[in-house]
Amino acid sequence: MTISIDKVKLERLVKELKSKMGRGTELISLYIPAGRPLGEVTSALREELSTAANIKDRTTRHHVLDALTVTLQRLKLFTSTPKNGLVIFAGYIPRGPPGSEKMEVYVIEPPEPINTYLYRCDSRFHTEILEEMLEEKGSYGIIVIDRSSATFALLTGRRLKILDEITSGVPGKHSAGGQSARRFERVIEIMAHEFYKRAGEYAQKLFSEVKDLKGIILGGPGPTKNDFYDGDYLPYDLKRMVIGIVDVGYTGEEGVYEVIERAQSLLEGMRYVHEKQVIQKFLEYLAKKSDLIAYGYREVYYLLKQGVVDTLIVSEDVPLSYVKVSCSTCGWTNEDLVREDEVEEFKGAHSKCPVCGQVTNIEQGDVIEYLVELSKTFNTKIEIISSGTEEGKGFLESFKGMAAILRYAPR
Repeated sequence: MTISIDKVKLERLVKELKSKMGRGTELISLYIPAGRPLGEVTSALREELSTAANIKDRTTRHHVLDALTVTLQRLKLFTSTPKNGLVIFAGYIPRGPPGSEKMEVYVIEPPEPINTYLYRCDSRFHTEILEEMLEEKGSYGIIVIDRSSATFALLTGRRLKILDEITSGVPGKHSAGGQSARRFERVIEIMAHEFYKRAGEYAQKLFSEVKDLKGIILGGPGPTKNDFYDGDYLPYDLKRMVIGIVDVGYTGEEGVYEVIERAQSLLEGMRYVHEKQVIQKFLEYLAKKSDLIAYGYREVYYLLKQGVVDTLIVSEDVPLSYVKVSCSTCGWTNEDLVREDEVEEFKGAHSKCPVCGQVTNIEQGDVIEYLVELSKTFNTKIEIISSGTEEGKGFLESFKGMAAILRYAPR
């Protein structure tokens, strides 16, 4: 699979961490770069313990001391700093009114090396360094041009952004004849030349400051795109980045989508393109081999546990939670996927063990993490689809964010 499941899981965790707030400056964020001796970090945290002991507010002092202690305990589990460094978030998060706070701890081995040591005690978790890692690397510029207009877009990872659109004012067909026709043609060519120059200037303004620009694709109906490229209207530093010229039938935003469709071989590895291909494959099966697809979380979850699913497709915003109910008295357990708006009702209905009648233990977890692990059990490929693209949004709305391509048609 092109997209790292670990990265998707980290994206979801960062989103969750950003939503958490403490009652005061009592949430700890710790970033340890690779190679930093853990003994140094431990000594620094012990100094912070001494400082925190002087905090005047009793509740804040207690919360900060506990968070530091928990962080030190987690550090003891490591003999050395992992190869990419280590990140720890710890602190009491309110569940409701004062007194409802619960300690939460997150230990993360990041997907890329950390270069900065950071310790913060604040009312929020500092996730900026992780967010920087998660930023999509590499962008492609897209220019769709004909004699009437030019549209500029930027494709970064799974995000497509229409940057600007300009019109030419160049007249279309005319009925003049003789000398008037020749004069008119000259005027049209001058106007087209000025439009191409303006389009080149717009490209310079929009693309020259883009970080990590990997290439530019030109598209459009007819010969205009070739005239624009051959005529040196693009500045040299941008012209040398043109990696393809694509024939499309449309201009404007629709033309941009068509360029991406026709230039997939040039955009290999881009998350936007990969997700589009996954959805297209599923829709092809739906149209031609409908006995080999399933959708709706109940049916898909059942077939996944039967080992029937070849490829599991899940929206990153699927409105589900993983809930595990267990009984410590008789050993009964049950795992299920529950709609987020029905979790509390589910917990209430499963508060007593159906076998022995004792009070149950109920754990709630991240549905994506659970599905990733369950997929490994049955050697099932899993594709996580964003809802930020047109295809991803349609998938979430039409199929409730969960579908599957099957190994064989179930009986």
